[in-house]
Amino acid sequence: MNAKPNESTFYDVVGIGNAIVDVMGKVGERFLSERDLPKGGMVLLDALSAGKIYQDIMPEREVSGGSAANTIAGMASLGSACAFIGKVHDDELGQAFSRDIGAAGIDFFTKPLNEGPSTGRSIVLVTPDAERSMFTYLGASTHLSVEDIDESIIKSSRMTYVEGYLWEDQNAKEAIIKAAEIAHKYNRDFVFSLSDKSCVERHRAEFMDLISKHVDILFGNEDELNALFENDDFEANLDLIKPLVDIAAITRNIKGSVIVSGRVKTFVESETVDNVVDTTGAGDLYAAGFLFGLINGRSLGTCAMIGGLAAAEIISHYGARPETSLRGYVRNNLVKYGKTL
Repeated sequence: MNAKPNESTFYDVVGIGNAIVDVMGKVGERFLSERDLPKGGMVLLDALSAGKIYQDIMPEREVSGGSAANTIAGMASLGSACAFIGKVHDDELGQAFSRDIGAAGIDFFTKPLNEGPSTGRSIVLVTPDAERSMFTYLGASTHLSVEDIDESIIKSSRMTYVEGYLWEDQNAKEAIIKAAEIAHKYNRDFVFSLSDKSCVERHRAEFMDLISKHVDILFGNEDELNALFENDDFEANLDLIKPLVDIAAITRNIKGSVIVSGRVKTFVESETVDNVVDTTGAGDLYAAGFLFGLINGRSLGTCAMIGGLAAAEIISHYGARPETSLRGYVRNNLVKYGKTL
């Protein structure tokens, strides 16, 4: 681990989320149906159930993951100064997570567990249509608590970014509220991702309360926004979210994204990807690109374009971490729009 930040250190963003290791595997539709595994979204499992699935697949790769961690890794690849807060066990996977996130140029200070549950893992099964289904054992990540929320790091960060998946544990809920309060104490932006439709459905009322009281910038997709307001009228829901946050960035798959800020709605087309391999992490990397643009003073439309380009790079290969420098990738592709990074 690196030394903690001193008074002169200033991060663009600190991410707070589930510190887990992604296990990627390709399967057919039959693999899911035979095991009665739901397709799409994220399902929480206990250690035993996760172990049974793991035994039945041939992993393509194992890499440090977690929604917020993926976003922070994307921002670091674009050139942002980043830190991450999340809980691992001091076991083999936990040590691998720490090494990987450090290698991405991200400061990671959270003290690991020495006893209790092992480091969390998410088994990501990708079917031939590039749809990803996640089966997650949260493990040590559920032990994130208010004691892990370092005020000095949040004070040193322009933005605090939190994933909705964290809301599955009471201790983590308290940690999120503390992080939001510290961010606003120092006049920093608090950014929240809805993460997953099923996550929204489980915690809708609490999410609404969190958003109305604490969230400055909100990320989600069309299905998640509709679930938040319990109706399928997307246009109406854009108007409903408008008074609750300063900025809402809502992705719509091939329809691109919509940015709502005050009375202005900005519609941006999606990027064309010739070969979609794996949609894992598309929303995470869209958030990375968008926030990078916002931190660097770009217009909301350009922020959405950068987010779309970052997502396009991710879905062109397996895994939720960039396989090339996102800064170079985005810079080269912005040229066709007459823009520079």
